Amino acid sequence: MSFCFLAATIGVEVHPLDFFTNCGKIRFYCWDTAGQEKFGGLRDGYYIHGQCAIIMFDVTARLTYKNVPTWHRDLCRVCENIPIVLCGNKVDVKNRQVKAKQVTFHRKKNLQYYEISAKSNYNFEKPFLYLARKLAGDQNLHFVESPALAPPEVHIDHAAQQQNEADLIAAASQPLPDDDDDAFE
Repeated sequence: MSFCFLAATIGVEVHPLDFFTNCGKIRFYCWDTAGQEKFGGLRDGYYIHGQCAIIMFDVTARLTYKNVPTWHRDLCRVCENIPIVLCGNKVDVKNRQVKAKQVTFHRKKNLQYYEISAKSNYNFEKPFLYLARKLAGDQNLHFVESPALAPPEVHIDHAAQQQNEADLIAAASQPLPDDDDDAFE
């Protein structure tokens, strides 16, 4: 299975993704819905009967993070009380525009957050493991073999990623801003 997100999704694309756990095989049907507003008119219809969600934004594009509150609100309006993970994608890219200290939405809404790279497979399995544990109600659930990921298309700079992780830890200890949105100043 190869995930290549180079072009904007128009409508929805569905990708089955299998993981093998100590409790058996789990298959996620990943509905990649359009993030761009001009393509997102039917998005609410795709959310119906959703059992969990990953809201993904691009750390190299501020506008995608600014859309997270809207996507979250729309998702929660259709799917009440489902586990949701927020993911910042493209952490392997050098020109990061959304800095760790600016990523606060997950803290305000009590969401799990992961920084990932779909191209390098960095942390790619973590949101799925979190969601599988929530859905199964079993915190001891674990993957028994590596997820069936495509080979990395790029290699991540581990030193830079360690700095990003340190920045996230430091940012988590800071008080949340008083404003209700996550607008950039």
